[in-house]
Amino acid sequence: MSDLVTPRRLGFPVKVMARPDLKSNDTRRWQAGPHLKTSLEHIDLILDHLVRHRIGMYRMSSDLAPYATHPDMPQFHSMVAESDAELAAVGAKARAAGIRLSFHPSQYIVLNSPDLDLVRRSISDLASQAEMLDRMGLGPEAVMVIHVGGTYGDRAAANARWVETWNTLLPEPVRRRLVLEHDDIRFSASDILWIHQHTGVRLIFDHQHFWCLNPDKLDMIEALTAILRTWPEGQQPKIHFSSPRTELREVKRKVSAAETAKLKKAAERKAKIKEIKPTRVPKIRTVQIAPIWTGHADYVHPFEFMTFMRAASHLDFDVMLEAKVKDMALIRLRPDMLRYAPDVARQFGLGEAEKAALEAEDAVFDEREAGTSEEMEEAA
Repeated sequence: MSDLVTPRRLGFPVKVMARPDLKSNDTRRWQAGPHLKTSLEHIDLILDHLVRHRIGMYRMSSDLAPYATHPDMPQFHSMVAESDAELAAVGAKARAAGIRLSFHPSQYIVLNSPDLDLVRRSISDLASQAEMLDRMGLGPEAVMVIHVGGTYGDRAAANARWVETWNTLLPEPVRRRLVLEHDDIRFSASDILWIHQHTGVRLIFDHQHFWCLNPDKLDMIEALTAILRTWPEGQQPKIHFSSPRTELREVKRKVSAAETAKLKKAAERKAKIKEIKPTRVPKIRTVQIAPIWTGHADYVHPFEFMTFMRAASHLDFDVMLEAKVKDMALIRLRPDMLRYAPDVARQFGLGEAEKAALEAEDAVFDEREAGTSEEMEEAA
């Protein structure tokens, strides 16, 4: 592998699991008057956490500005403009620390819906988030990641509607910030590459989604390369990486009539033998079933990650980890790289000089599960 000019950045989304006291946004209900300014106070503290633990990328909550675009609550519509100074300060702090910020708007943001009202509401949300990134003074790598949307029974037509929305409805600030990601059940890498050809929108590669949905049997590295090339020269692409859950899933199921009769008879026999009142037959029972591979694991499987990074070592990109335990998965992964694949660790600017500190940091996280968040901060 040739050494990268700039080490890759690792990031995580929204919730800071290592510090439960750090909130990602103002979660108060509308009656309490929540505000973007309060959310930015939380982000300021999160940036301190990122700097302290040498984390170079972070996805902000899509609810950073609560109710800012709610059609029935005009009292909140001016909060982004009202927070101009605070947005600029947070953006300056992130830039000074070399931290890459982004948004991933919710699944309710749909640009290819046949319902034009839904599309317009989605565009309003995107415009608000783009305005926040602009007021933060962040460069073009600070993006908003969305999925294509719904198929509505005709995937080709759905793709075409997305292109139409881009070309006719999206304001310039949204087009400048928007990037498109393939998903795990509807729209594949082939779909978003087709959309890029007709719009120029930048694309996001998702490792787990690629394995879940690749109907055209694309080669992974070739698809990754094509997606990365949608980013202009001088802009660092980013990808998403997660591992699938492997644990049995617990689900609640309604007890059928036949099962109810069987359980009732068993309870009556047992009660007769013990001369007690029969126990009540439950209407719902918990069962364990096999995992589904679209689900994200708590941590990143280190060997899967290292294998992928070696295969893609000749390509430049940052990595957003989408593990359930967020920053704790990132901090566990770094010493794993140094222990099992030092060549991959070097891609992220990690070497023997950092090994002892990163291992100690990870050990404190393990202990913190039974301790307090203060222990983590004392070890920083």
